[in-house]
Amino acid sequence: MDAVPIDSILLVSFGGPEGMDDVIPFLENVLRGKNVPKERMLEVADHYRHFGGISPINQQCRDLLKAIRGECQARGIDLPIYWGNRNWHPLLPDTLREMANEGKKRAIAFFTSMFSCYSGCRQYRENIADAQTAVGENAPLVEKVRMGFNHPKFIAAQADCVRAGLEQIPAPELATTKLLYCAHSIPMGMSQYSRYVEQLREAARLVSEAVGHGNWELVFQSRSGPPQQPWLEPDVCDRIEQLANEEGLQSVVLVPLGFISDHMEVLYDLDEEAAQLCKEKGIGFVRAHSVGIHPEFVSMIVDLIEERLATGTARPFVGTYGPSHDLCPANCCLYPQTARPMPSPSQVVEKR
Repeated sequence: MDAVPIDSILLVSFGGPEGMDDVIPFLENVLRGKNVPKERMLEVADHYRHFGGISPINQQCRDLLKAIRGECQARGIDLPIYWGNRNWHPLLPDTLREMANEGKKRAIAFFTSMFSCYSGCRQYRENIADAQTAVGENAPLVEKVRMGFNHPKFIAAQADCVRAGLEQIPAPELATTKLLYCAHSIPMGMSQYSRYVEQLREAARLVSEAVGHGNWELVFQSRSGPPQQPWLEPDVCDRIEQLANEEGLQSVVLVPLGFISDHMEVLYDLDEEAAQLCKEKGIGFVRAHSVGIHPEFVSMIVDLIEERLATGTARPFVGTYGPSHDLCPANCCLYPQTARPMPSPSQVVEKR
């Protein structure tokens, strides 16, 4: 039996509240089943209150959808594009139900996460599987594109953002300016079952080489687990303070490498907390933009989609590692604390 053809595109994102009444229900969705103290949840809720309870991530997804549609139209890709979130409206079950009602059978998905780990990939796949169960037997199949952490267009987009940040540093300070590439911290146990840190370091190295700035480090932010659980370090603010005290750091450019858009954790943890620390220490502070809807980034997304639409399409990459896999192996990004079986899309496609 022939495989079911891809008939739709699905943008899958984290989701975010769009008003104060949404904040606590949203955070409860995010933290359900996780060992996160209630005090931490309330602390994060307060972050949202600084911005009227509105996360920018949903609007950024709307902007990205518009950009992807435009790029697809320019390339003659005539497929409808849907959008579903893990944690807030539009929720994945609602989106998959809409797709089923419109007769869609098989979608190719882009997750708004560029690096492999349980939280950044496998959990999205689990949420899709749960949504498919909720919708029933008519739910569309959903496969994802490969991770683009080392795609030349992702590196080019990041390099443009970093270059623009470095241009704001006074010339005499440029050589000693530290580039701090920031990514969301995850539990050490989770990182051991993925290529998260490896991919982040590779992307940071490639971007630094592209802009010709060798003074860089990888740091982490936004940890949310209990104090006794080890998470990836160093924390961005801890490292800035250490560099200030031990090396007399004069200026820093923070690069939200692990985030594709300037959502809440970027706005609060970097633009407020890290910026305030730098002000107190007398350190010049610049925060580079995330890739957002940079034309190269949008073009990369559609490149990744085209790879799956047409057999034999080139799969470009730069750096040490080859292109990431298309179909995730059964144990990909497996995190023993949340282990659950995942069906292989390649097996399911033949059955529809």
